[in-house]
Amino acid sequence: MRKNLDSGLLHAMRAFLRVLDSGSFTAAAEQLNLTTAQISRLVTDLEKRLGATLLQRTTRQRALTDAGAEYAERCREILALVDEAEASLSQTTSTPKGRLRIQCMASFGQHYVAPILANFFAKYPQLTVEYRSSQYVPDMLARGVDVSLYLAETLVDSGVVARRIGTSFAVLCAAPSYIDRFGAPQDFPELAGHACLRLVNPSISPDWRLIRHGSPPRTLSPAGQLVADTPEVLLDVAKRGSGITLLPLFSVIDDIRRGHLVHVLPAWRSPDIGVYAMLPSRHFLDARTRAWLDWVAQHISPQLESDAAFFSLQH
Repeated sequence: MRKNLDSGLLHAMRAFLRVLDSGSFTAAAEQLNLTTAQISRLVTDLEKRLGATLLQRTTRQRALTDAGAEYAERCREILALVDEAEASLSQTTSTPKGRLRIQCMASFGQHYVAPILANFFAKYPQLTVEYRSSQYVPDMLARGVDVSLYLAETLVDSGVVARRIGTSFAVLCAAPSYIDRFGAPQDFPELAGHACLRLVNPSISPDWRLIRHGSPPRTLSPAGQLVADTPEVLLDVAKRGSGITLLPLFSVIDDIRRGHLVHVLPAWRSPDIGVYAMLPSRHFLDARTRAWLDWVAQHISPQLESDAAFFSLQH
């Protein structure tokens, strides 16, 4: 059995680890472009080679054995060294190719990522991008994500590597029809008397924490008829005149420029929100990921600065 598996031992190790990280044989198969039966056979062949059970299997669940836990740790060390060695030798000559899995928040991706993909594809014709959107902290290992672009006021320890690529913030806005009916607040305390449409998700505080140059930070627990976890829903409702909302600047900048929304209390905004490229914990970057991170630095980071400057001129 040992000789039969020698040529594919690293492949089997990767399959075994992907089962652990993704939580199932089916998910591992999808991420590795194999069938579930092939993944199961690779793990079984590993067990036969080692003469030990790595995973206890039942019809309902799979549990890692003590031997499996020890072997998994060794596999990660071995594969990290192999990958690092290959990356260091091919860093200057390798062509980005294959599938790159990207994840980011929907409205951020629509404003910053979608416009730069066509030119990215033109530069790297051998790359295929699998794009996913989510408002939540990415479970990168379980979903097989290579790079996630994520926004947060404060990052929690999620077991991944985070590179800050820029800064954003949220601004207050409302439809002209709402302002015509109820007037615009002239200072922070007046917000309490208005209908407020509230965004709540893990990346930001549920309260409205606002800052203004030369003033101490202020906090408001907004009251209104709508609480949502995605900016797109709040944006649509706000544009129909239902209230004032506090949204990331990239969600509203185009509508403010077109006059579909009014920038309310322009001297006030949220504290800075960090924009991060999040990567699985590892010691190297493959050619695909390096190419994407370079593209983000060249195109998204400057756009973040430009959009922030637009709002700095509003007051």
